[in-house]
Amino acid sequence: MSIEIKEADISLEFFRASGPGGQHRNTTDSAVRIRHLPTGIVVQASESRSQYRNREVAMERLAAALRQRMQKKRARIATRATRSSVEKRLTHKRITSLKKNLRLKPEE
Repeated sequence: MSIEIKEADISLEFFRASGPGGQHRNTTDSAVRIRHLPTGIVVQASESRSQYRNREVAMERLAAALRQRMQKKRARIATRATRSSVEKRLTHKRITSLKKNLRLKPEE
């Protein structure tokens, strides 16, 4: 499923990437931040020294985020706990209650 992203719907921002990479990375504005204006989704990429490659990576991330947003969530089907699980839980609660009652100081 391919998503077409219009140039008018995005704003590109270039900035200086931080982190390891030395002089090559610190002197060029190679990091890219893309804002999708209709949805407000913001993605960025700063892995590569190349601004072009970072732009491609950011566009892939934006497309993936839009695909995920378009997917419909299936409704949860409510289920009941089985009888044995309810009994097990209640038995555990009874045992815990008895343990706590044993901690009390005896009445005189």
